[in-house]
Amino acid sequence: MDINKIKSRLSALQQSASSGKKEKIDYTKYYWKPKKEGKYQIRFVPSVLDKQNPFKEIFVHYGISKFPILSLTNWGEKDPIVEFAKQLRSTNDKENWKLSKKLDPKLRVYAPVIVRGEEDKGVRLWEFGKEIYLQLLGIAEDEDYGDYTDVKDGRDFTVEAVMGDIGGRQGLKTSIRVKPKTSPLSDNKTELESWLNNQPNVLELQRKMDFDAMKEVLQNYLAPTVEENESSEDEDETDLPWEKEETPKTNYSLKTAGAAKPKSKVDEFDELFDGEED
Repeated sequence: MDINKIKSRLSALQQSASSGKKEKIDYTKYYWKPKKEGKYQIRFVPSVLDKQNPFKEIFVHYGISKFPILSLTNWGEKDPIVEFAKQLRSTNDKENWKLSKKLDPKLRVYAPVIVRGEEDKGVRLWEFGKEIYLQLLGIAEDEDYGDYTDVKDGRDFTVEAVMGDIGGRQGLKTSIRVKPKTSPLSDNKTELESWLNNQPNVLELQRKMDFDAMKEVLQNYLAPTVEENESSEDEDETDLPWEKEETPKTNYSLKTAGAAKPKSKVDEFDELFDGEED
């Protein structure tokens, strides 16, 4: 054996394996949000993706898996969870409509901003919900304020964060207030050009789940695992959250008009995607 060649090959393989590891992303470089109570001054920047609209609407599935899942509709693709929710709404069953509402993706909005006092960090994305989004759209529509993203005569905003109740838990609640005076985005031409051209893209930063993986997540949500369904011999069956059936157990059943026997949602799910290409 040629020991030198073996060492060289071993080194090459180790380097290849090391480079194949996914590098951890420091998301604080790309996203901004208030970290503690207080007031922050920000400026919305014209988006490099759409000069006419700084806001990017993103739809996210919550509560279906451990982590939020970005809907495939954000990429203009068919989303199995969205398709199944549509089918549930096509029935006249109240429980199906309730479940479809849970499955529908929720709106989150991202906008490129500069945080005053942290200009050296460049443009970052601020994520907010429908309430603040509506306020920002209302201000944009008001002729008294004009285009607050204008690089020469735009307006800064004050973002105030206070601790409060958010869905039953304590967290930072934010409110916004537009500054009355106009101001330039930056007096530094080089800095300004950098901010207008170097901006993070939320759809490139966020993990995209493929169609089949999303189908599997939905199946697991609709049909608990065998271990979750199985009960011990001394367990009171009346306390179980599902009906005892000979077919695979599920938390839900789908009633269809005119059907002799209710179909489980898992059955309906399988029928919906029969014939889908892998």
